[in-house]
Order: sequence, then structure tokens, then C-alpha cells
Amino acid sequence: MTQSQSAFVRSYAQINLTESAQVWDEQGEVRTLSIACERALTLYLNKREIVTLMTLGAEPEALVLGYLRNQGMITGLDKVVAIQVDWEVESAVVVAAHDPKLEEKLQHKTVTTGCGQGTQYGALMADLDQVNLTLFTVRQRAIYQLLSVLNEHNETYRSAGAVHGCALCTLPIASEAQAQVLAFSEDVGRHNAVDTLAGKQWLNNLFVEEMVFYTTGRLTSEMVIKVARMGISVLLSRSGVTEMGLKLAQKLGIMLIARAKGRHFLIYSEQERFIWDEKPSLKPNGAKVAAALEVTQRANAGREAPA
Repeated sequence: MTQSQSAFVRSYAQINLTESAQVWDEQGEVRTLSIACERALTLYLNKREIVTLMTLGAEPEALVLGYLRNQGMITGLDKVVAIQVDWEVESAVVVAAHDPKLEEKLQHKTVTTGCGQGTQYGALMADLDQVNLTLFTVRQRAIYQLLSVLNEHNETYRSAGAVHGCALCTLPIASEAQAQVLAFSEDVGRHNAVDTLAGKQWLNNLFVEEMVFYTTGRLTSEMVIKVARMGISVLLSRSGVTEMGLKLAQKLGIMLIARAKGRHFLIYSEQERFIWDEKPSLKPNGAKVAAALEVTQRANAGREAPA
């Protein structure tokens, strides 16, 4: 039986992701815009309160499943008996096979910087030495293609902003193959979006070798750990990298590609697996000098302007 075929009871809770708000712009004009919703969801595992997550609420069943997976509280989808989400009482109840080690895991808490969560249970580094990642070659052309495809998937961000987006993607080695987005998630916290995809990976059996994880958030140690536990060896972000995130990626063999936007990116680790096959043309030095001179002239003109 594949993980996606495991039988358990689950809800399919739905709720509005955005609401309207009246705002006044810089001209004093009244406008009506969409804003992202944020709501509390308290998670219970086998009648034990685990955590309260602040979430957009898009895919709550996948979120709580992924959270428990990434915390090591559930080791497989076959351990799940039921997942029920009720927005009226803002709760998610998960019933799973009994784990005698659960109490021990709950005793070790590490306060983290994860937006939307903040506290991670268990030893952050537990079982990382058992992670076995598939290392594959990444083409520059494929990265550009993937970044273009991802622009079609940030629906909530385009309408309301204030959310992070994450995606499970394939990045085939063959130069003629096409990059694909297998699953996409948006939430008010980047770790909620990651956990939702961890849950969807189990629910939909999304396991392929040439997989890339994309996030709009920064690449911290927590992000690297969660992606490693999902069996993914390439982590792509439009944001930056922290020192501990880089050290862990180097230790685990995860390629970190950060500040990725348009034609620009920075590779922090595993650069030997990268093929530069579509380098953008450089601006002539003369153009750079002219641009710098123009900025200097504007600054000088501003200082010399009469009071």
C-alpha cells in the first residue's frame, strides 16, 4: 500500500482566505482591498494539546499532518487513524497509533524563530544522521524556467499579500525536460507552508528523485532540517541564508540557492552539482560607470539646491 492509499478518516475543512478592508492611500482616497486572514488552530494529538498554530487556513489537515511529521511525532501515514478540523472551535484533532516515546519528545522544547509557530518540539537534530538524500545535477536554464512557472501560483499573495509561499517542484536533469510545480502552499508563516507541503507529500505520495523545494522565506536551520526530512536535496529561495542554515546544508549535502529572482541567484553550497548553461549577458562596464555617474550627479544637485 502506498502512503496516498492509506485509509483514515479526515475532514476537508474550508474557510475564507481573505477579507475586505477599507484603507486610505497617500492621496487621502478611500479604497477597498483584500487582506489575508489569520486564525488560530489548536492541534490535539490523541487528546493531548500539542500547539496552537496561527494560520491562513487553506489546507488545515495537511498542515497539522505535516507539523506532526516534521516534529517526529508521527513516523508514517499508516499511523494516522483520523484528522478532523473544526473551524467553529478552531481546533484540529488527530488520532494516531500510540507512541510511548511521545511524552519524552514533548519534554524537549527549543524556542525557534519560525514565523507562525515559534516553538519546535523534540531535539532539532534528531535522526538527521539517518537522512539519505538523492544528489542530482541542477541546470541554470531549469532554475530560470521554474522561477517563471512559480509566478502563476501565488494567488493569495497577488490579491492580499502578507503570506509566504512554498512549493514542491521537479527539476529534471535532461535539458529538454520541463520543470513542474507538484504542490504549492501559502500561509501567514513560512513554516506553516512548509509543514502543509510535508503533509501533502504524504497524502498525495509526492516522492520523486529530482525534487526541489521552493520558499519565499529565509533559509534558516529549521527550513533546512524540514526539507532534509522530506528527502529533498535542493532548496531554492528568493530570500537570504542564515549561518546555521548554511552549515547544516553543507553537512547534509543540500544545495542552497538564495536571492533567486528574475535572472539573479546566489549558490551557497553544493555548487559542484550546478551547470551554468544559460548565463545572462553582463552589462558593459561603460554602462555601469555611466549609471554610477548619473546617481552621483543627482545627489550633488540635491545638495546644491537653494533652501
